[in-house]
Amino acid sequence: MLTIPGRSNRFCDGLSRRNFLRVGALGMGGLALPQLLRAEAASGLRSGQKAVIMVYLPGGPPHQDTFDLKLDAPAEIRGEFRPISTNVPGTQICEHLPRLARIADQYAIIRSISDAVDDHSDFMCQTGRRKNSQPPGGWPTLGATVSRVLGPADPAVPAFVGLEPRMQHRPYNAATAGYAGVSHDAFRPAADAKSDMVLNGITTERLSDRRALLTAFDRYRRDVDTSGLMSGVDGFNQLAFGMLTSSRLLEALNVEKEPAAIRERYGKGDAKVHGDAAPMLNEQFLVARRLVEAGARFVTVAYGFWDYHGNNFGNARNDLPLLDQGVSALIEDLKQRGLDKDVSVVVWGEFGRSPTINKDGGRDHWPRASCALLAGGGMKVGQVIGATDRLGGEPSERPVPFGDVFATLYQNLGIDVAKVTIPDLTGRPQFLVPDGCQPMKELVG
Repeated sequence: MLTIPGRSNRFCDGLSRRNFLRVGALGMGGLALPQLLRAEAASGLRSGQKAVIMVYLPGGPPHQDTFDLKLDAPAEIRGEFRPISTNVPGTQICEHLPRLARIADQYAIIRSISDAVDDHSDFMCQTGRRKNSQPPGGWPTLGATVSRVLGPADPAVPAFVGLEPRMQHRPYNAATAGYAGVSHDAFRPAADAKSDMVLNGITTERLSDRRALLTAFDRYRRDVDTSGLMSGVDGFNQLAFGMLTSSRLLEALNVEKEPAAIRERYGKGDAKVHGDAAPMLNEQFLVARRLVEAGARFVTVAYGFWDYHGNNFGNARNDLPLLDQGVSALIEDLKQRGLDKDVSVVVWGEFGRSPTINKDGGRDHWPRASCALLAGGGMKVGQVIGATDRLGGEPSERPVPFGDVFATLYQNLGIDVAKVTIPDLTGRPQFLVPDGCQPMKELVG
């Protein structure tokens, strides 16, 4: 973590700030001035530049009470909610998702995710793989892989940005860059830092003087080089300097740049941390859209706490309308801006919930079937893929492994999973998805 102290709450470009600027877990090294200042000329998301926004729902949302309701099941399985029709004939979703029902032609529902594990962790949602039998270095996240394979689209904006906080249940943050390398891990503007470096002599008030900043960095670099501090962090250099010589990232994180009507469409959500997971900050969906416009290739959002072992329907009545507003606003916003051909969206949790409602009015863990929502990316939307049996317990049509969804997202990004590999820490090439997984023909042809 690099911290630049400052007395005021105004940044040099006029943006409102806290009294310091935090810029990730970054190192500094030698770069030429022209390389640094190229950031100012970058124009953000360009025609044909691909990106992905992943919305992770920690705890596992109840598929039977969201996108796969079972009216024909017994009462102890069917639950309290009723389906409503969407604007796609024959497709129904939960009554507490009316905004998404009105735009069902803009996304696809997968009702038959089939290979989850009973593990409260973001690992499968972020890597597409199980934790067991990992190669040296460990499986990398999709974001880290994208950063490694494609690199940054803009030197002032990280390729991979993680908006999720450090959650109390740490396995919700379990996935890492693995063998892709630590320099390709997510830049996390909201996460707590493991270490803190203060750049002496530079405050936020002085950032407008680029030459003074570069001089101070050069002096700082010489000091830390003699201490050995910079050993092993060369991969962070360009990212650190790019961000500090451009306001692009800071502007992307500032939703006050948006018109009031757009901010109201997304809503505020709920800033309270839910359970041992995350708040339900709807502005993060807007920040994610702004980040991909600024040049980020992969952005993750963690939203709420969906481990409804008790009071399933009371919790869902509170949480589903917030999710409905945030996700529908994101999908519509991308389409209205012409980004739906290039920016893919995936919304899912680590597993589904049990068909039977337990004695506490909740649903328990159920890895054998779960749902996902996918939008944008030029995909064939307005459809439902797969199905579960009458009780919602097992896939009955088109079982979909996590790896097929990952292969689809990679293809949307222009990455051929049949050809591209990354070496693990022994140098052995590793394919990006598990054996047998491939892009879903229903979505990408």
